[in-house]
Amino acid sequence: MPYRILVGSYANEIYTVSFDPETSSISLVSSITVGYHPSWITPHPIDKSLVFAGLEQAEGKIVVVRYNEEGKGSLVGEVSSGGADPCTLLAAGTELLVGNYSSGTFTTIPLTPEPPHLQVSQSSTLKFTGTGPNKERQEASHLHQVFLHPTRAELLIPDLGADVTRRFVKDASGVWIPNDDILYTVLELTNEVTAHRLPPAPEEPTLFACVHTLRTPASFEAEPSMLAAEILIATSPTPYLYVSNRNDPSPEGDTIAVFSLADPAKPELVNEFGGEDARWLIAGGVLGGGVKVFERVDGGKDLKQVASLELEAPTGFLWL
Repeated sequence: MPYRILVGSYANEIYTVSFDPETSSISLVSSITVGYHPSWITPHPIDKSLVFAGLEQAEGKIVVVRYNEEGKGSLVGEVSSGGADPCTLLAAGTELLVGNYSSGTFTTIPLTPEPPHLQVSQSSTLKFTGTGPNKERQEASHLHQVFLHPTRAELLIPDLGADVTRRFVKDASGVWIPNDDILYTVLELTNEVTAHRLPPAPEEPTLFACVHTLRTPASFEAEPSMLAAEILIATSPTPYLYVSNRNDPSPEGDTIAVFSLADPAKPELVNEFGGEDARWLIAGGVLGGGVKVFERVDGGKDLKQVASLELEAPTGFLWL
């Protein structure tokens, strides 16, 4: 049975593609023009026909799109993101959580049953500050993700500009406030992955490991623009961690690093490569290469390309 996949982009469109494992093919079903750089897309927590996307622009916007069973989208509404360049969204519970990259602001917007399904008049915005050692990229706070802890009510927000991951819990009024587990973080500017033990706040995390995402770390010194990007953990059938590396100058293009989690506290790089059943991995090249679908083989240790499709500047994926 074919999968429907939504693709965010650094163009003006959100694409709908169909991947058929039986024929190892991927094709464009439809696209909808929603505005400048709809790079991150996230589903409504209850109504799976609704999707939210952030428009990465100076006056950040959130667009709401409704999809039918064929994967064709229609624009429902548009509201302010509360900052500039919203690059990460998460719809959880009764609210949409927004990380605005350039303005360093975190915005929460209540969800509503009525269109546009966002009550922007009741939104709240928190401004972050901070800098890091890289003066070009870390001159101010730059929120890079909003991540809800899977087993407790704690929100994690990696801040690339301030070189910290901020932790939040909700107070009695339901507002997010600063505030077993192993947290894996990809370090974009140094091409590394860290593993921390993350106890409940306010106890401090403990660093277990810090490893390179490139098989030959020296290549980073020669090409400082090579940047680690996305991180993904697949637990079945064998736990592996996948990290994409951008801007590789080699003719083969960018790589995907595969780490063994046989010891969860010590990720081990075991390979590097130019749905619902955790069998497939989809990746896109913003500057070329389109979209490619890989099958996870050898228990997840290896990847085999099975399909490809040319699309303009794909940035993120959502399996419907």
